[in-house]
Amino acid sequence: MPQTQLPYWRLSGFYFAYFGFVGAFTPFWTLYLKSLAFNAFQIAVLMSLFQIARSFSPSLWGWVADHRGHRVPIIRFLAGASLLAYIGVFFGTSFYWLFAVMLTLSFFWSASLPLIEAVTLGHLGERFEHYGRIRLWGSIGFIVAVIGLGYALQYLGMMALLWVIMFLLLVVWVLSWRLSDPPGAIHHEEHQGSWWAILRRREVIALLGACFSMSAAHGVYYTFYSIYLVDHGYSKGIVGWLWGLGVICEIMVFMAMPQLTVRFGLRRIMLASLFLAFVRFFVIGWAVDIWWLIVFAQMLHAATFGSYHAAAIALVHRYFKGKHQSKGQGLYTSISYGVGGTLGALISGFAWEDMGPGWTFTASALCAMLGFVIFMFMMQED
Repeated sequence: MPQTQLPYWRLSGFYFAYFGFVGAFTPFWTLYLKSLAFNAFQIAVLMSLFQIARSFSPSLWGWVADHRGHRVPIIRFLAGASLLAYIGVFFGTSFYWLFAVMLTLSFFWSASLPLIEAVTLGHLGERFEHYGRIRLWGSIGFIVAVIGLGYALQYLGMMALLWVIMFLLLVVWVLSWRLSDPPGAIHHEEHQGSWWAILRRREVIALLGACFSMSAAHGVYYTFYSIYLVDHGYSKGIVGWLWGLGVICEIMVFMAMPQLTVRFGLRRIMLASLFLAFVRFFVIGWAVDIWWLIVFAQMLHAATFGSYHAAAIALVHRYFKGKHQSKGQGLYTSISYGVGGTLGALISGFAWEDMGPGWTFTASALCAMLGFVIFMFMMQED
């Protein structure tokens, strides 16, 4: 990899810190909310705010970035605004206060990732095979945070979580000042076709439909998985290791993606990822007390996020060129993690207490199968 031309460590460092925050927030924030005596529906509503913001914020900021011709200054602004918004958690614990704080935080935070993805892809150019080697540092950051916090919270209590998250947001903001836009402004990049012509393509509809279904399937997982495990006797330390195991497997897939893509193609990788998501969530729903099956289900994170995300990013990059790149990454985030994730989280909030965890995870498995069917019949061969 030509290090003189590619800012490998600057990009990798930002991914490390960014997903360090995700590793601290996603698995443990629900436990903090539960410690405040919120019920399942309230927790689902609060956690769904990030998905709700993803429904519009990434697309909005993507349009701004493409219009201004630069992405990195916007990333810096979003990182700083996220830090300021988060400080509000230290000033109140009521449902409505946290609703306002988390909604504000999510509005700024949710737009950063698609922009950094566009910056990374811009630096890579035709060397997309190196994407996984940069992105895996985000997975490493997630592992360090999730495993470290899993043990720290057992000894230091839930308040430690608030301070660790604030520190990680500060690091993200500091590292954003080390980023740079790819050589040549966005306006100098070539692009193919109009925005609406791209959206009408059959393969783009198939991709966005499958991504929507996959994210909806993960709604209950990101909302209730940690609570589910703790309720069934798993310690917070073990919960941290299980989250970490999934990401370790994800890292292995990121490293192998160049070879997997050449051998199987993006279409088959996406189909396998969607099918294995169906298997994973069905197993979690009905075998939570069988520890080795839960370990097996976590290993499938390699497919349900690792290979899925890498393939989805590659396909978005294939269809949305030049000036459309930020908007394309934003749209992918909005449709999948935004609309899909919101729907999955809110439905899980209703279903968790009425239907029970087993059937709620079964519903998420069926969402993944829906994505499999859409993609299989609508997406053409590579």
